[in-house]
Amino acid sequence: MSDTKPTVLFVCVHNAGRSQMAAGWLRHLAGDRVEVRSAGSEPADQINPAAVEAMKEVGIDITDQTPTKLTWDAAKESDAIITMGCGDACPVFPGKRYEDWKLEDPAGKGVDSVRPIRDEIKARIEVLLADLLPAS
Repeated sequence: MSDTKPTVLFVCVHNAGRSQMAAGWLRHLAGDRVEVRSAGSEPADQINPAAVEAMKEVGIDITDQTPTKLTWDAAKESDAIITMGCGDACPVFPGKRYEDWKLEDPAGKGVDSVRPIRDEIKARIEVLLADLLPAS
């Protein structure tokens, strides 16, 4: 990790559900202490409405986010890359922190099915944040 604030990139195929919820949680919990990015190997046209609704229920608004295409530069400039099922499309750079989070895909699911995914992502974000920004 660099001496400046860490940069975390969340990547999933469509950048419409899991990665957007993860980015929303990290922005919410870390504030400006972490730079947060998200992208997809095949971005969707819009964020999953059930993911938006599930996050709204916990006071996090991700309606202003847009699915974004994963770029080589975004990965290269990130300290930590968290993948969520993007497979071979995720670039690998030596010296980066990589984690692959096995999470159910919320695509096509209603908000009742998305809530447990949202909550699992929050738990993982809390662990990641404690590691990225240890108490001083």
